[in-house]
Amino acid sequence: MEIGAATIAAFALLASGDGAIWFIVWTSLMVAVLGLAIAAVPAIGAAYLIATHDFPGRRVVVVVAQSFLSFPTVLVGLVLYLLFTRHGPLGGFSLLFTRSGMVLGQAVIGFPVVLAFALSTLQRADVRLRETAWVLGAGRWRTFLTVLRELRFGLMAALVAGFGRVVAEVGSALMIGGNIEGTTRTITTAIALETSKGEFAQGIALGIVLVALALLVNVMLAWLQGAGGFRR
Repeated sequence: MEIGAATIAAFALLASGDGAIWFIVWTSLMVAVLGLAIAAVPAIGAAYLIATHDFPGRRVVVVVAQSFLSFPTVLVGLVLYLLFTRHGPLGGFSLLFTRSGMVLGQAVIGFPVVLAFALSTLQRADVRLRETAWVLGAGRWRTFLTVLRELRFGLMAALVAGFGRVVAEVGSALMIGGNIEGTTRTITTAIALETSKGEFAQGIALGIVLVALALLVNVMLAWLQGAGGFRR
């Protein structure tokens, strides 16, 4: 099929509300959102502790956290595959080739992204914010919540960046989910499969959705960073 005809057919698929296409999109969004939700709390909590405490090796921890931003997702998938496989340490939970296993994979991938962005936001915060909360009698937990509320736009940007990372990755989703039709097939794994079969129309249709999501994520990220006081 020529590229022009395939593109027209792709838009026709999207406009027709093709059930298979939109189920794949829904699966991708569900897995990405749940994985990010699992990663968000520990990532933001760890970022807060790192940003507000001095300890030996702190700079090393920060560098390692930032380096995980470029960690290959296929390697994450490989490690989790070995853990989830029948003879692996977590084989008894039957997580391999399931959505639950994919969610955990997305959580592992999203954690360092949220951690790095949240850490950057917290390190830029005015130290007087915490000091004022302490002076006004706030305890540790109340101070923590106050800081999060004041830096909410920057922390929301961290979540958006994490979502952009997990929804567009293919390595972990393919290895852990197995690209099973009607169950674990996501946008990225479906694109890889359909184009390899020569089904360019469906691949292009899913690619259009993925590009639209990427644009939306970047627009939201730019807006949140501006609203959070990082406008240049």
